[in-house]
Amino acid sequence: MSDVMDILGNAAFWVAVLRIATPLILGTLGVLLCERAGVLNLGIEGIMVAGAFAGWFAVYAGAPLWAGVAVAALTGAVFGLLHALLTVGLARSQHVSGLGITLLATALSYYGYRVSFPKVNTPPTITPFGAMDWLPIPILSAQTELTLFALLLVPVLAYVLYRTPLGLALRMVGENPQAAEGQGVSVAGMRTGAIVAGSALMGVAGAFLTLSAFNAFFFNMVNGRGWICVALVVFASWRPGKALLGALLFAFFDALQLRLQQSGDALLPYQLYLMLPYLLSILALVLVARKASYPQALMKPYRKGER
Repeated sequence: MSDVMDILGNAAFWVAVLRIATPLILGTLGVLLCERAGVLNLGIEGIMVAGAFAGWFAVYAGAPLWAGVAVAALTGAVFGLLHALLTVGLARSQHVSGLGITLLATALSYYGYRVSFPKVNTPPTITPFGAMDWLPIPILSAQTELTLFALLLVPVLAYVLYRTPLGLALRMVGENPQAAEGQGVSVAGMRTGAIVAGSALMGVAGAFLTLSAFNAFFFNMVNGRGWICVALVVFASWRPGKALLGALLFAFFDALQLRLQQSGDALLPYQLYLMLPYLLSILALVLVARKASYPQALMKPYRKGER
């Protein structure tokens, strides 16, 4: 118990929590956008990999860091557009399309890395984003601009969803597309736009790993974060504020298990510490999901004129 209290009292621990949470915040907001419009996007895992590679490679080739972020967002948007064409335009299975995009994006990223660096055993490095030393806020000043961007995006997205006509139309498309069509809203256009925008955020979430958290691209670096984001959206009941809370909660458990592993007198095998954030997150998900109110048209294809 004393070890845990010492960990919680260390500012470096909370810095790690916020850093771990950042890609989860961005990815969860991306999934939330897609699902609010009625489309499940299981391509997030592969889109994060593609964003991580594309953003890093652009910077390695000489582009500025923010240009690398833009490249990652564009890469995610392209895969999102493909998902939209399959699920909205052709009304194909959202599950199959999403999983196919995850496999495609991951394979293309790994192939691109192998072709670009065929004889390299150690991943080449770049100079990543630095800490915001100019910001007079403890813990946050130790983060990078991408973390600040992720945190500011939460209230912005919440405002758009619940305080603007665009957000109302987006939520209507996810709840009752027939009614949205009756009000003159383009269901296909709204869903496509939401998927492309959400997938762009997923790409930026991946880019955070290579441009901020680390300084190189390596295989399996996303390591299931995309699937965690899908679960966090359910935990958040499709609300941006709760999505932030869920991402911080998972990051807290993850950072805690890392610190407990590093403590010299850990009482449990390290495998149990690795399981800790996932077990506690599943428990929280089970407790919350039963009361979650999901978009009524989620995963339901829609064709114009159908009733």
